[in-house]
Amino acid sequence: MPKVSATVNIENVVASATLKQTIDLNSVVKAFPSVEYKPEQFPGLVFRLKKPKTATLIFHSGKMVCTGAKSARLVHKAVRKVVQELKDNGILIVGKVEITVQNIVASASVGGRIDLERTVYALSHTMYEPEQFPGLIYRMAVPKVVILLFASGKLVCTGAKKEEDVYEAVTKLHIRLEVENLLAYE
Repeated sequence: MPKVSATVNIENVVASATLKQTIDLNSVVKAFPSVEYKPEQFPGLVFRLKKPKTATLIFHSGKMVCTGAKSARLVHKAVRKVVQELKDNGILIVGKVEITVQNIVASASVGGRIDLERTVYALSHTMYEPEQFPGLIYRMAVPKVVILLFASGKLVCTGAKKEEDVYEAVTKLHIRLEVENLLAYE
């Protein structure tokens, strides 16, 4: 078994959350003049945090979407912080927020160049049309993720719901590329 060590960076974690109650968005705007709210363009408001650096969409229905966090832990922290700030500023919130990670986007490098032409035949569930897009699209079944592979050896993994799925997918792919002799090291 070849030894692999791809460098993986979590770039963005997106989570949905629900308060199971409606929220008066105009009251939120009054309490937080810095939020972005243009109901004629978009039904939600944007609540930005500096730490952790995230943007949370808040809808009248009490549903929320948080994006920009660099880990699952930080996305949970961000949503809880937004809810606490709402409470601290007079927005009535009853019950506990329910948070669900929806998507993790990560970048990685396998440390060598990838022969994409040969990779199409070695992996199933791929799509590669270099005239349309320079990367090979690989749909991995387990864990269920989509990986964009580039000839440079860089890749983007998306669709994971847990951070460990990202690491498992990248490691599995790296091993497969090694075994199939599809990597060239400079």
